[in-house]
This record gives sequence, C-alpha cells and structure tokens, in this order.
Amino acid sequence: MRRTVLERFPARDPRGSWPAEEFAAARRGEGVAAEVVMDLEQDAFLVVVPQQGMDRGR
Repeated sequence: MRRTVLERFPARDPRGSWPAEEFAAARRGEGVAAEVVMDLEQDAFLVVVPQQGMDRGR
C-alpha cells in the first residue's frame, strides 16, 4: 500500500509522538483517514494517509 505523508514530526521532541497524534486526530476530525507511523531511518513520526490509485475500481 502506498501512502502520502502529510506532515513530519521529529521523534526527539520532548512530547514524543503527541504532536503527530494531535495533528492526525485533527485530520481525522476533518474526515481524512490519517494515521501516525514511525520512520526509523529519519527518526521521525509521520502522519500519513492512504494514497488513492488512479486505476482503483478497474
């Protein structure tokens, strides 16, 4: 599954993943299927949404 990154938050933030979780919750409140994942290589929390393919439904 491909995903689009909406926002990146540094993992070293003193609040941990909370800023990313709050951002994702606000997007979900707008009807966007946002979730938080960890990018270990970049040491960051990413807020992502599923990418809609052009050929869906074919």
